[in-house]
Amino acid sequence: MTEYGNSRGSSSSTASSLNSSSQGTEDDHAIAKILAEEEEQNALRYGGKLGKRLSHLDSIPHTPRVIGQIPDPNHATLDHERLSGRLAAYGLAEFQIQGDGNCQFRALADQLYHNPEYHKHVRKEVVKQSFWMIGIPKYKG
Repeated sequence: MTEYGNSRGSSSSTASSLNSSSQGTEDDHAIAKILAEEEEQNALRYGGKLGKRLSHLDSIPHTPRVIGQIPDPNHATLDHERLSGRLAAYGLAEFQIQGDGNCQFRALADQLYHNPEYHKHVRKEVVKQSFWMIGIPKYKG
């Protein structure tokens, strides 16, 4: 997938930057349209929207650990098993995602929409929600 918008260190002209920005916006609209169509299909298949599919889930309490030294490999195995158990409790699964700086958003897109390439849409919605939570409701992204 082509990434747009980071032209640092390049000698591209303003026109090509605007073209990239325009192409990125077109991509966003195409992704939004695909997501809307899939959401309609999922509503028929699952009897409700994504929020309804997730709303019945209870949260599992998490207590973060402070790591003071290099962890024992056995602890890493136990941690991975605990993570696998939590994922299974929510009906989710582990899947290797490309580590490109968008990996958390790719992982969310994979779990929510069954396609990691929707990471831009997920990132935009997370940012929009974050701004809304701190009192900036009209953030456009």
